[in-house]
Amino acid sequence: MFDDRPVTEWLPITTKEVEMRGWEELDVILISGDAYVDHPAFGTAVIGRIIESEGLRIGIVPQPNWRDDLRDFKKMGKPKLFFGVTSGCMDSMVNHYTAARRRRSTDAYTPGGTSGFRPDYAATEYTKILKKLYPDVPVLIGGIEASLRRVTHYDYWADKLFPNILSMSGADMLVYGMGEMPLREIIRLARKGVPFSSMRTIPQTAVLHPRQEDLPVNKNWVDLTLSSHEKCLRDKRAFAANFKHIEQESNKVNARRLIQGCGDHNLIINPPYPPMTENEIDTSFDLPYTRMPHPKYNKRGSVPAYEMIRFSVNMHRGCFGGCSFCTISAHQGKFIASRSEESILKEVDKVTKMPDFKGYISDLGGPSANMYRMKGKVQSICDRCVSPSCIHPVICSNLDTSHKPMTEIYKKVDAHPEVKKAFVGSGIRYDLLVDSYNKNNDGSLDEYMEQVVTCHISGRLKVAPEHTSDATLKVMRKPSFKHFHEFKKKYEKINKKHGLNQPLIPYFISSHPGSQLEDMANLAAETKEMGFKLEQVQDFTPTPMTVATIIYYTGLHPYSLQPVYTAKAPKDKKKQHLFFFWHKRENHDEIRSKLKSIGREDLIEKLINDKKRHNKREFLKKRSKKRHRS
Repeated sequence: MFDDRPVTEWLPITTKEVEMRGWEELDVILISGDAYVDHPAFGTAVIGRIIESEGLRIGIVPQPNWRDDLRDFKKMGKPKLFFGVTSGCMDSMVNHYTAARRRRSTDAYTPGGTSGFRPDYAATEYTKILKKLYPDVPVLIGGIEASLRRVTHYDYWADKLFPNILSMSGADMLVYGMGEMPLREIIRLARKGVPFSSMRTIPQTAVLHPRQEDLPVNKNWVDLTLSSHEKCLRDKRAFAANFKHIEQESNKVNARRLIQGCGDHNLIINPPYPPMTENEIDTSFDLPYTRMPHPKYNKRGSVPAYEMIRFSVNMHRGCFGGCSFCTISAHQGKFIASRSEESILKEVDKVTKMPDFKGYISDLGGPSANMYRMKGKVQSICDRCVSPSCIHPVICSNLDTSHKPMTEIYKKVDAHPEVKKAFVGSGIRYDLLVDSYNKNNDGSLDEYMEQVVTCHISGRLKVAPEHTSDATLKVMRKPSFKHFHEFKKKYEKINKKHGLNQPLIPYFISSHPGSQLEDMANLAAETKEMGFKLEQVQDFTPTPMTVATIIYYTGLHPYSLQPVYTAKAPKDKKKQHLFFFWHKRENHDEIRSKLKSIGREDLIEKLINDKKRHNKREFLKKRSKKRHRS
């Protein structure tokens, strides 16, 4: 797995490695909840390499011990410019707990998959420690946890509203979203000696500002004042209404600056940078990553998350799906930032030269695999758009959904002499590939699908219809299940044409806002009739900054402020989840009971093959009625 490159090819994570570089002082020190994997899929590596590319001396302290005498936080001393803090590639609470709030026994971002190497609410805990040890050194927080907790938010694990993470942690500034652009500007100003307290108008950052002082001025920005944190605590309706503005401004080309009162301060969330240009995103991916975990972990075992993506290539960022339960657009935005073909092929070539590469690229993809190079046909229309999704409730007529650029890249990767096969492992939006939903008529949909099915599937294809109920799917911002039926026919036709046997594996969610028990019963019956025994299933987990989470907490849809049912009690969630497993005999009695309770006895025979019992009951009912009449 590991090669024999010198340790100095990685960014330093020990004092000895700092000394090996001849450095006596560091400009920036990054504290991370993840192990250090020097790969462009890991945020700490990206941020570290950017800081390095700016000519600064950078050190990383991965997974510091927060329970002892805090020596890990002290070992590299005090940085000249600032500390950077991230909980890692996941929100630490999602990393630690299941949907049932049970503690997970493993951690995919730790060597050996061992759990317990980061605290709950890691970004907040790390920052509090640094502020105690080094009160005069600025702390900049970023990453998923900081980004999605940047305003008043519902925390599922504590089951209450939390204020913004700046107020909770004491950090000096927050970078939200993909942080390359604001980070470079922060570094530029910090090197000039500008204090963090004067960096109030950098795009894509958030800061706290004393309420009694005038707001920092930027004549190009328009302000939008949200309901205060205190009002949100009193009024769930105000909290729900806030989210509509937060989501819309996160996904606009020309966003407004958001202001939210919290205690003695105003939270200021500056508008985001425009989507990265091709050159800007190429620059980020072309940095000198070793693409390997730090050699220090050699004896501790592999990092599971790295094993999943070590031979993968990310082609773009962003997702315009806007699914109600997903945080991708809240963090990466809805506009697609695509890498150049040259940059992608250069990374493919780099992967093929890795010492343990066996000829297989595990993934050519992105947040949604088949959105590469998709954007508005007329930019001025996109500039005025406030919709959080480009493909719900229908595909925008201004969206270019051609799949030709992806098909061409796939073919070029296939032609690489060292590549035996390149898989598309990340999620494919099946709704973009059916004529009933996507009216694209350039012929690229069929060509793309033929290419994927015949050359890029690892035995089976996973897609995510998520539910079968149109009412629930509307809340999810997903298309009608009838389009999945069409996709399945198309997929099976191509497989049959080429003599292939590659099962289609659908993902589904139970207990999502809008999903009733009867909806789950219908889901079970319909998917069984289609020949599925479901395996890729999960219970809905509320995570900060999604529409579905707002509904879960408030009972209201943030756009309409109308009530939406959500299964919240553990027993109700269990009832919904049960219908995924109709095929297990031990569940039959309970399923039968649930179907009776909702008046759907008609599904008993369909779901659990209870034909004899069903016929006997019908016979007894008829005999009873006959006796009653006589």
